[in-house]
Amino acid sequence: MESLGIGLIGTGFMGKCHALAYNSVKAVFGDVPATRLEVLCDVPDDKASGFAKQFGFARATSDWKDLIADPKVDIVCITTPNKVHKEMALAALEAGKHVHLEKPMALTMEDAREMLAAAETSGAKTIVGYNYLHNPAMSHARKLIAEGAIGRLVHFRGTVDEDYQADPELAWTWRATRADAGLGTLGDLGCHLVSLATALVGPMESLIAETKTVHATRPVGDGTGERRAVENEDIASALLTFENGVHGIISTSRSAWGRKSYIGFEVHGTEGMIIFDQERMNELRLYQNRGALSEQGFKTLLTGPAHPPYGQFVPAAGHQLGFNDLKVIEVHEFLSAIAGGRQAVPSFREALHFEAVIHAIARSGETGQRVSLT
Repeated sequence: MESLGIGLIGTGFMGKCHALAYNSVKAVFGDVPATRLEVLCDVPDDKASGFAKQFGFARATSDWKDLIADPKVDIVCITTPNKVHKEMALAALEAGKHVHLEKPMALTMEDAREMLAAAETSGAKTIVGYNYLHNPAMSHARKLIAEGAIGRLVHFRGTVDEDYQADPELAWTWRATRADAGLGTLGDLGCHLVSLATALVGPMESLIAETKTVHATRPVGDGTGERRAVENEDIASALLTFENGVHGIISTSRSAWGRKSYIGFEVHGTEGMIIFDQERMNELRLYQNRGALSEQGFKTLLTGPAHPPYGQFVPAAGHQLGFNDLKVIEVHEFLSAIAGGRQAVPSFREALHFEAVIHAIARSGETGQRVSLT
């Protein structure tokens, strides 16, 4: 195939990230089909037209159904609020389009399962936007684990925190409702940590959890003093058992003052440990209990061209990649999968497990009972 037409629905944080990635991927990697930015959708019309010009799309529309029906669109990128993910994804799959969907997949497990079934029936390729998985540091961590650098895995400990909901007087938004957002911090942040834990350790077998809504209400923001209820969780923590017997602890908060994009984890093995912090995303810390005790200690691995595909962006270590670069790597994975006739990772199938875990945490938080995932 010579090129693939891109249709983008949504122009917010992740919409712009997708536009940058599809604009850049051919220049960075060179080994994938070229992309054509064909149609951009947002509302109202003038907003769509303005962003189409800014992002470089050929046409604009305020009707996402017209975008999906456009014969020049091969890939539909969905970067909208969570509540419309299912409807848009199903329509795109029915039309035979490949789907690049931002996480989470849907509001409920039932919806997510329906989306996976539709994807498998259509034969189209899918990928879900877990861009932290594509960090070269993460790929190297997986390589170290696979090679036995820290021995047999025994424990995973991870945290993902931000402070965008820490202020109790921050105005109420759609993110506070089950009908619009689904889960709270679990659907927004926790699923990223679950994706990383699964990639490093493996799928999860069962868990027991606690959840909490820190700020029960928020001001409407219209000056009337009215406050509305927050329906989903601000904090969630879980004790995990992985299918391979490894134990783990994960926690997530959207009300953690000072945290901006903190995804930190430790992977403990019988012969060492790996540590990562997303706020220092170009570094890994490695401890190995080898050699003289007087010389053992953590060493910092700074990512560079020796950690593919870092070198595709810059030929020198220490110059560092950024958040948007991870989306370019994700897009490269998707385009390579389409060109090669395989499914991308993570497709709807892998992402369904991430969904199952976060919904199990929410369910366990409500019941106080351990929940099985098998």
